[in-house]
Amino acid sequence: MLGHQSTAQEIVADTFYRLLTALKNGNGPQKNLSAWLYRVAHNLVVDHYRRSPPEEPVPIESVQISQPDDSADAVSRQEKAVYLRRALWKLTTLQQQVIVLKYLEGMNNEEVSEIMSKTVGSVKALQHRALASLRRILEKENVQY
Repeated sequence: MLGHQSTAQEIVADTFYRLLTALKNGNGPQKNLSAWLYRVAHNLVVDHYRRSPPEEPVPIESVQISQPDDSADAVSRQEKAVYLRRALWKLTTLQQQVIVLKYLEGMNNEEVSEIMSKTVGSVKALQHRALASLRRILEKENVQY
């Protein structure tokens, strides 16, 4: 979600620092540790973007493919990943979060609802709208998905 490994590492470190501080003060998570950690990390990412201006996207022509396989299929997969990442950034923050938790992290609706502090029904509705928006964005850019 951050685009830079060093920034992501700082967010992870701060998330676990906050966990340790909360546990020390007796305020740590009582039920679901992963939901608590995701919520804290999400809030830190939001804070990060509020504090810093958005960066210009990297032109696709300058993206270096780090895979040893230089086949046309590998290039096509890499190019689709770039377009998908760009399309994901065009969604709302909540839509991005539901897509990442559901499809990239492989969580079920109950886990996503707990992390996002929403009902399962609202997670399903949000997921439906997010996928529809993502489809429209990709179709507009003429990307086969």
